[in-house]
Amino acid sequence: MEKWSLMTVTVLLALTVRWAVSLGSYSGAGKPPMYGDYEAQRHWQEITYNLPIRQWYFNTSDNNLLYWGLDYPPLTAYHSFVCAYIAKLINPDWVALHTSRGYESQPHKLFMRTTVFVADLLVYIPAVILYCFSLKETSAKKKASTCALCILLYPGLILIDHGHFQYPLSLGLALWAVLCLSHDWDLLGSMAFCLALNYKQMELYHSLPFFCYLLGKCFKKGLKGKGLVLLAKLAGTVLVSFAACWLPFGTDVEQIMQVLRRLFPIDRGLFEACMFSSPTHCPDKVANVWCSLSVLIKIKNVISPRTQLKLSFAVTFLSLLPACIKLTVQPSLRGFKFALVSCALSFFLFSFQVHEKSILLVSVPVCLIINEIPFMATWFLLVSTFSLLPLLLKDELLLPYAVTTPAFLAVCLASFSILEKTSAEDLQLKAFSLSLKGYVSWFKSFPRIVRSLFLLSLALMGALSVLSAAAPPPQRLPDLFPLAVALVSCLHFLLFLLYFNVVILWDSKNRGQKKIS
Repeated sequence: MEKWSLMTVTVLLALTVRWAVSLGSYSGAGKPPMYGDYEAQRHWQEITYNLPIRQWYFNTSDNNLLYWGLDYPPLTAYHSFVCAYIAKLINPDWVALHTSRGYESQPHKLFMRTTVFVADLLVYIPAVILYCFSLKETSAKKKASTCALCILLYPGLILIDHGHFQYPLSLGLALWAVLCLSHDWDLLGSMAFCLALNYKQMELYHSLPFFCYLLGKCFKKGLKGKGLVLLAKLAGTVLVSFAACWLPFGTDVEQIMQVLRRLFPIDRGLFEACMFSSPTHCPDKVANVWCSLSVLIKIKNVISPRTQLKLSFAVTFLSLLPACIKLTVQPSLRGFKFALVSCALSFFLFSFQVHEKSILLVSVPVCLIINEIPFMATWFLLVSTFSLLPLLLKDELLLPYAVTTPAFLAVCLASFSILEKTSAEDLQLKAFSLSLKGYVSWFKSFPRIVRSLFLLSLALMGALSVLSAAAPPPQRLPDLFPLAVALVSCLHFLLFLLYFNVVILWDSKNRGQKKIS
């Protein structure tokens, strides 16, 4: 009973923070003609409710794809339809075709915010709670609630979902998939992940670890016996899940192709945000390699979109290959969770058409290992939130950012004593350090060096946050601060990618995990 009391307090605190953040501004508030992501979600409700399914993804006189056209998979559209149905019952003006464009009112804002709260309460938060209770390392009552508190207070997700405006459904479904796999419910886990992927195509960031882990389990069981049966069941589950999601579009090949063209806009190029693209206009900055390199090399100007696609695919594939091979050969739940982090980070840094919000696809898997490497997980989650700063400033979310980020750090310091867990063993680097014994003498002072780098990183992020919010940029360099945030974040992410891959490749704990039979 006590453990549920602690967890109830944790959830109530997390909901209070979400409610407080939701009171502020949202993406594109009062900024015509395009407004922002809030209007995009409202517009999708308008389209899905008023138009037949065959027109949802096509450009027509009633559906101008240049104005927030649907560019997510069918489950997003179905979810928009359900929300629109409820909205129509409350106030038909909210989803009236054409005339509701840019609709803004306090009752409508309350309705939209409530839909995000409901998605959080029904999907994301229960998955986090059950995941924390399932951790063997956090079997103690207090440990489970503190782990859940840290995850639920991660500011990046709160600020984007309840501030900027976004639904946590795809990440919540992915969490349910991880939870199912941790209990060996492989078919349910596969179905949950298929639903996540059919809600947002960015869940491809997590697809290879799911594939490699389950394929590795099949290999371990033997492809001439139980492994082959499991493989057939998994394949059937995936096919049935996709067929159910795409059924309304499956009668027409052109419908399917149009949806795919909307989901994967290859012709847009590597990214839509170019550094210093204009002296007067500053597109959103993304803390990945291609946007950072564009400061020196205008990649979009010298390489065709098709070549950009091939280049990003090759670099992304090579960067995630070691982790995927290790996971396939030695499948373990621990290795699976670390591979989710590593592969998602590779996608964020090197893949095609990355949005700054996509860092959340890395952050949520990092949350899953915060109990194992609290110091590095906390550090990464702080950097990921910092990388969103230009977007948060644009949405007038400076105050929520300034409050939730230090609060999250304080909770992690109190819950895990992270500054005391910087040894090579605490950071899962003992095997790696032993392999370098005799070659690297500074490993003895490793904890002190890591703590110093952490404090330096915090100081740098704090200084850039203050400058971005309060100081006017030089007239000749109007994008200086957003660019600095992107470059500093990208450098951190590259080092984190190296770190996570070292942990994965030198992992010696898999042998202690439950054998797959």
